[in-house]
Amino acid sequence: MGLRPNLLTRRTAGVATSTLALLLSTAAVGVVPAASAFSAAPAGVCAEPADAHADARVAKGGHAKLDPNHLTAKQVRDREADLAAAQRERANFRTGAVAPLATVTIPVVVHVIQENSTRAGGNIPDSLITQQISVLNQAYAGSTGGAATAFSFQLTKINRVTNTSWYPIVQGSSAERSMKTSLRTGGKNTLNMYLGELSDGLLGWATFPKRTLDKMDGVVVLNESLPGGSATNYNQGDTGTHEIGHWLNLYHTFQGGCSGSGDSVSDTPAEASPAYQCPTGRDTCSTTGKDPITNFMDYTYDSCMYQFTAGQASRMLTAWNAYRAA
Repeated sequence: MGLRPNLLTRRTAGVATSTLALLLSTAAVGVVPAASAFSAAPAGVCAEPADAHADARVAKGGHAKLDPNHLTAKQVRDREADLAAAQRERANFRTGAVAPLATVTIPVVVHVIQENSTRAGGNIPDSLITQQISVLNQAYAGSTGGAATAFSFQLTKINRVTNTSWYPIVQGSSAERSMKTSLRTGGKNTLNMYLGELSDGLLGWATFPKRTLDKMDGVVVLNESLPGGSATNYNQGDTGTHEIGHWLNLYHTFQGGCSGSGDSVSDTPAEASPAYQCPTGRDTCSTTGKDPITNFMDYTYDSCMYQFTAGQASRMLTAWNAYRAA
């Protein structure tokens, strides 16, 4: 996900009490394969795509020095080819794939990175973290109005670390690599979340899945974006929802703009550019459907986001079986 407002109001913010009750209409949808997905990687070749495997959430008005949210067309082609290759590779030597109607419980290890023991120094209370897990479970179960996915989340550990050299967390830095190399635990199926003040006004960033376990694997989230945090308009926990979507192999809804395969999911209408705030009725492409501003993978306010689509749920499960399933 990405940038928060430059002038972030530091105040105690409660979780919104209104419930979004809009429902998705049922449709038979799925993943749109990249045109060269099965031909780009020769049989038996297991080369990883050359992208940085990172993505971010950006809030209107921010300007990151390094924009980790942008994927080029080549990076998308490489990722789609790698997904196809990973599916072939897994099919050849492994059983235990998760069935479409099964439930996957993802263990979550949360690393709270602190400058000191104060709230201003990153020491957020456990209650925000448990509320974040609740928000994730609601979002991925479809109980906020979107499609149900296969995924649920179980908090297994909160690890608090006071280290001034890691605070704030700087995207793409040697300090970030040192932090993750030192702290990351579990296998490819374990979600490691790193919470703290972030560099360049970012709300968060994530890695895409890979076939080999990478110590950089995980999501980084602004601590005050958790439910009840002080990040105005971004404090209902949906930065975490968004970043985990990337960790499960979803692109932004506006990936690729109005042309090509877009976000490689058939039931998210094409979108020319990120949507900010909550621009009801926005329609930036001539193709069918208005912009998916309520989708968790856009850039709108947390209060505007409430859904994944059935196609996104299918894509996440496909990627789980290819990359993260035991």
